[in-house]
Amino acid sequence: MTRLNIKDLLLAPRLDRQQVAGLLSPYGFRDPPKADANLQAMADDPSERELLADILEDLLICVSQSADPDQALNYFERFARAALNKTRLFSYLKDSPRMLEILARTLGGSPYMAEILIRDPHHFYWLTDPQVIYSGRKKREIQRELARTLKVLVDEQQQLDYLRVLKRREMLHIGVRDLLRLCSVEETLAALSILAEALISATYWICSSALRREYGIPRNAFAGFTILAMGKLGGGELNFSSDVDLMYLYATDQEEAGSISASEYFRRLGQKITGGLNEFTGEGYVYRVDLRLRPEGKAGNIADSLDGYRRYYQSRMGTWERLALLKTWPVAGDRALGREFLSMVRAFIYDLPFDRGAVEDVRSMKRKIDEQMALRKQRSRNVKLGTGGIREIELIAQSLQVCHGGQNQQLRERNTLRALAALCDRSLISAEENETLTRAYLFLRDVENKLQMVNDAQTHSLPRDHEELTICARLLGYFDDDSGLAAEQFLRQYQYHTGHVNRIFEGIFGVHGPRRFSQPT
Repeated sequence: MTRLNIKDLLLAPRLDRQQVAGLLSPYGFRDPPKADANLQAMADDPSERELLADILEDLLICVSQSADPDQALNYFERFARAALNKTRLFSYLKDSPRMLEILARTLGGSPYMAEILIRDPHHFYWLTDPQVIYSGRKKREIQRELARTLKVLVDEQQQLDYLRVLKRREMLHIGVRDLLRLCSVEETLAALSILAEALISATYWICSSALRREYGIPRNAFAGFTILAMGKLGGGELNFSSDVDLMYLYATDQEEAGSISASEYFRRLGQKITGGLNEFTGEGYVYRVDLRLRPEGKAGNIADSLDGYRRYYQSRMGTWERLALLKTWPVAGDRALGREFLSMVRAFIYDLPFDRGAVEDVRSMKRKIDEQMALRKQRSRNVKLGTGGIREIELIAQSLQVCHGGQNQQLRERNTLRALAALCDRSLISAEENETLTRAYLFLRDVENKLQMVNDAQTHSLPRDHEELTICARLLGYFDDDSGLAAEQFLRQYQYHTGHVNRIFEGIFGVHGPRRFSQPT
């Protein structure tokens, strides 16, 4: 009996199910008949089929090394169908084996990124340019590209849709580089933050220009409004599918714009910016906006004056707000006003003592989180809020910063990893604790990004389904080997890191922990 070659899948007249399964079984497909159907659908033209047969073995090897081989091949068929010229695509992949690997791992790793490629196949050729794939994008590059295009587009909706299109492409670039380990976790978080800053700034420009055309402008108002980033964006450590925490600030109430007051003008500007970022059109959305960190939360003004913020913080600032304000950073509009705000809140953050009451406030916050996680049965599976998760690391860093930052200005860091390093330099955490928390933070942020890049969904929970957990583990670089199944290896590492984080957290906030918060006399 003639031994079958892998090319026979495409070139032999007809193979039975057993023969197909025999050829495809080495490549890890859960559903070989479906995989074969995808292959058969990729090329009808004889010349295209010959080209596909030439790369078939390399394609199947690359697909087998992706997080989900079945998904990768299914999306490859759809991508090939969407490509304007299959001959060009297959020839390019034949001449560029590395680009075949990039494509297969992307398609097998993230339906979100796969759909971007299928929607805009030309992005693949842009992405796989060595000057693009092997280097991160600088903020000024993105800003220049935005400025050039926005000047040409005159319609507000077209301008906002352009931001959505550019975001899609840039998220593909960041996601693929992260997936292929072409950059560190820190670089991924920074790239996501840089992109968000550029797009929020562009949205501000579009919306403020439109509002000026409608109402005119209060005297000095163009130099009197700023967008403040909070949370992960404020710290320059945004995750893959994150809301952006924003606050809107204007300089004064003592101006008018035509028939409306300055406060009404800036309220409308805040609403317009929020809508421009939030709105979902045929091109997607820019960012989901969360304004709940502003004074009074959902009940507060969407935008407020510098004096309004000052009055609130003087009378009603809570411990959680002191921690949250550590990460505040102006990302659009009048940066001088933003710096004035930072100078103003610095006193509220650091001048009040971080006493036993403040420590108990943090404990209370954590107890409430733990209760919520227990109700949802998420304490051991939520990367962000679960036991030993990201939030515990943030609470350690932020609490010690607020407590000791009044005397030590070098502790006033927005970024969590830089804050941990500064705390270590001042002997407020040990070198061992710093290393443990840093390694755990990078691991957990990597897990969080991989969970979210699958479907561009804001999830923080490990999958309960074993198959989905295995795909997550493979995304993170774990594969079945002598040390165990991929999912088991990943869970061991997850439990190792979260266990160590929780021990440090309990040590700092437990019975003997408050000595860490004692002030030097």
